[in-house]
Amino acid sequence: MKILITGANGFVGKNLVASLQPLGYEIYAYDRQNTLEDLKSLTRDCDFVVHLAGINRPKHPSDFFEGNATFTETLCSLLKSHNNKAPILISSSIQADLDNDYGQSKKMGEAVLLRHGIDNDSDVLIYRFSNLFGKWSRPNYNTVIATWCNNVAHGIDVHIDDPQKMMNFIYIDDVITEIIRAINGTPTRINDEYVVPISYNVSLGQTLELIQGFKHQRESLFVPNFKNGFERALYSTYLSFLPKDAFSYPLVSHHDDRGSFTEFVKSEDRGQVSINISKPGITKGNHWHNTKTEKFLVVQGEGLIQFRDVFETEIIEYVVSGTQLEVVDIPPGYTHNIINTGDDDMVTVMWVNEPFDPNNPDTFSEVV
Repeated sequence: MKILITGANGFVGKNLVASLQPLGYEIYAYDRQNTLEDLKSLTRDCDFVVHLAGINRPKHPSDFFEGNATFTETLCSLLKSHNNKAPILISSSIQADLDNDYGQSKKMGEAVLLRHGIDNDSDVLIYRFSNLFGKWSRPNYNTVIATWCNNVAHGIDVHIDDPQKMMNFIYIDDVITEIIRAINGTPTRINDEYVVPISYNVSLGQTLELIQGFKHQRESLFVPNFKNGFERALYSTYLSFLPKDAFSYPLVSHHDDRGSFTEFVKSEDRGQVSINISKPGITKGNHWHNTKTEKFLVVQGEGLIQFRDVFETEIIEYVVSGTQLEVVDIPPGYTHNIINTGDDDMVTVMWVNEPFDPNNPDTFSEVV
């Protein structure tokens, strides 16, 4: 299937091209560097048109109408000249009902397409996208989220006039999923309008607070709440704006003559993961918990994990090795240890069901 995408190098266009190519679609990409002759050729035999090209921040108000209405007329005229009845999906704007140059130019573009649909017997799908965000968006151009993610990631001050203002945000992956549905003939339509079924109503203040929190999570090690769809999408967007020399960050390791212990990642409701390194012959642990539970996974070296119910004398042993990956659960009420029985350092990935709380450590010393 041949898909003509106008504005292919823009925010939505890049994401759409990147998603369609692995699915086997043939992409006809058109953008500002192309010529009218290119567009004539591309409109000849395309099977579907995704019309994303437009102007939203011109040097002169007249450019709104040239980019959003006149270009749409040209596109429709070329399709008609080839007798190409390919469906057309247009990325319009919620401002199309507003009395400003941008909104009116988008409204005129919609009207051009609706007339084309009738005259050329072509399906027309008008989507009024609002406040899109995601990777490959441009700060100070596409959306406030792009600007804030960029500024926070680069240490630039952020100003907010009305923290209580509510916004309707739509994540780029949900937009792309909907466009692909439309290409395949199953668009989402509610109350006679084509829509992206997933959106997020969030205040500007809450949005900025989350973005600023992402930067501090490198020190706290707490990851976002990924059960929250908006927070998950926002975090992915934020990471896409990291400076190229700032993808990594150091961790604090606690070293002694036994080895080291390093906390890696924490979650409010999914516990924390740490990396434990034990030198040969070293025993760590010899404690038990009331409610806290752990999982041990030795990924390098050889070791022995011992357990004993604190009210019994029987010792239970598990041999562990980095050559045979096996998770060992640590039940409550069992004092336990882990012994490096090999000749090299033993590396253990440790998960605990709750971040460490110094006020309630739930850890009691007792030799196995």
